[in-house]
Amino acid sequence: MSVRPVPALMLQGTGSDVGKSLLVAGLCRAFAQRGLRVRPFKPQNMSNNAAVTEDGGEIGRAQALQARACGVPASVHMNPVLLKPQSEIGAQVVVQGKVLTSAKARDYYRLKRDLLPRVVESFDLVSADADLVLAEGAGSPAEVNLRAADIANMGFAEAAKVPVVLVGDIDRGGVIASIVGTHALLSEGDRHWLRGYIINKFRGDVSLFEPALQIIHDQTGLESYGIATYWQGANRLPAEDGVALEKAGRYVRSGVDENRIRIAVPHLPRIANFDDLDPLAAERDIDLLIIKPGEVIPADIDLVLLPGSKSTTSDLRFLKQQGWDIDILAHYRRGGHVVGICGGYQMLGRMVHDPDGIEGAAGSEAGLGLLDVETVMGGDKTLRQTTGLAGLGGVMADIPVSGYEIHMGETTGPDRDRSWLCLDGGIIDGAQSADGRVTGCYLHGLFGSDPFRSAYLSAIVNRDRNSTIDFEAGIDAALDELADHVGACLDLDGLLALAQSRSG
Repeated sequence: MSVRPVPALMLQGTGSDVGKSLLVAGLCRAFAQRGLRVRPFKPQNMSNNAAVTEDGGEIGRAQALQARACGVPASVHMNPVLLKPQSEIGAQVVVQGKVLTSAKARDYYRLKRDLLPRVVESFDLVSADADLVLAEGAGSPAEVNLRAADIANMGFAEAAKVPVVLVGDIDRGGVIASIVGTHALLSEGDRHWLRGYIINKFRGDVSLFEPALQIIHDQTGLESYGIATYWQGANRLPAEDGVALEKAGRYVRSGVDENRIRIAVPHLPRIANFDDLDPLAAERDIDLLIIKPGEVIPADIDLVLLPGSKSTTSDLRFLKQQGWDIDILAHYRRGGHVVGICGGYQMLGRMVHDPDGIEGAAGSEAGLGLLDVETVMGGDKTLRQTTGLAGLGGVMADIPVSGYEIHMGETTGPDRDRSWLCLDGGIIDGAQSADGRVTGCYLHGLFGSDPFRSAYLSAIVNRDRNSTIDFEAGIDAALDELADHVGACLDLDGLLALAQSRSG
């Protein structure tokens, strides 16, 4: 394995959800603003929130956001190994953008030793046109019981000879112990690559933490590269995984309009590509309610949105176990609207068939029956970015949309004759009920199209409204603010010098 000696730096965490992805995105934008050709990289990611790249593969959503922060198209090589959980013990394994296999955790542990050369190959390709590569670890390097086959943290850092900065989350408490403890658990060889640390999500008076910096240095010899205070704008950027949905209020907004629109989204166990919700959450006159297990879907809502799923049949069964199918049907009978995207679209039909067990156990599951269609899982996975036009029951016509498809299976049936979208190449996507109140399609990201979102929401509440935001511009503005924030909190010159020491 050969690795180009391009300046590179890796952020690893004392645990999951310590803010690595957001810090890397901010650093990507900050260094790109200095005129550097910056590229993101994550050897291994685990997420059902995936993005489709221009080169026709899929990667973690966080790396797509980081590529955007760099001002470059996302590539499959920015996240060469993506694990998409399908059950509590198994996941689909995507390598360099394409599905390799599905594996249980123990089988993947044996498999990933063989994936390191492909990870390093991708890192080499990403480095080829870069002045700086900012890599991100996964989980924690302190999981030393898994070190022998590691490709996500120190295993990659050692193979690529990349210096590491450890990120600790003070917001969850115990940050001194987590940094010192991680250092203590690492082997002497792995400590060689660990050069410093960052304290993240600090609230309050930073000066009160200054004595802790000396304590950490005395225990580990590591240098601090700064204390990143808590950044309130995080909810304006796409989240990497479902942890964000577990946090109360992550998507709930208090409407400033007394006629606010209320949208309910059942929180499915294998929810996928839930950044479809972000443009709706950003609107000031929308309350977006994430319905947790054990809760009921309220009666006073305007729209039920069924999101994507990595395991449609098992999530459909879970939906029924929660009684949400009864809530949804009652909502429809009251005159409410229902929309499904990708897996949610499949659930709206009469049946979902998975004869080969592509997404779990083989078999069939009855759908909600709100659309006269049915789906058979099988064939190659559809992965593509696309644009097109949308129409809705004669209310909307020729409204531009854009987004991406990432699904398996084919959906057929009479309601497909009332298609919702006409996409590039004349591809007809989606279905509508005869009364126009139930719709579904495979296109992720369509709510990010401002004219469509505005027209669709106006149609379901039967009143004129205009989108109050430019969603895409809002993401770039948030990235700029994030870059300013990390630039004010962290030692960017020191981090760049550390990255450059790799090629010295």
